[in-house]
Amino acid sequence: QVQLVESGGGAVQAGGSLRLSCAASGHTFSSYVMGWFRQAPGKEREFVAYISWSGGSTYYADSVKGRFTISRDNAKNTVYLQMNSLKPEDTAVYYCAAPRHAYGSNWYLQRAYDYWGQGTQVTVSS
Repeated sequence: QVQLVESGGGAVQAGGSLRLSCAASGHTFSSYVMGWFRQAPGKEREFVAYISWSGGSTYYADSVKGRFTISRDNAKNTVYLQMNSLKPEDTAVYYCAAPRHAYGSNWYLQRAYDYWGQGTQVTVSS
């Protein structure tokens, strides 16, 4: 059974940093794209970032580009999201996601992913 478990969320002041982790179990995702999404209160879930299987390619939403960094450690079956210069508008539940297959496209879309974690809350105060 595939499980994705996020951790590292919390409450910080604007300008602060957090590092989220997503540990996968039940399947080895070292050959798969992994993604991060977020959902703010009253809003739809939106794309944040994804990373290629090797970590050599990354892609970010414009709203987080230059502030967030996605990375992965395939030996640990874990993907990370380093979040710097946090803003109140970054407040959301953050989810990691993985696809069922290694092939695919449009990794910035939710429908590209089959497995989701339970989410971790990030709250940024002004």
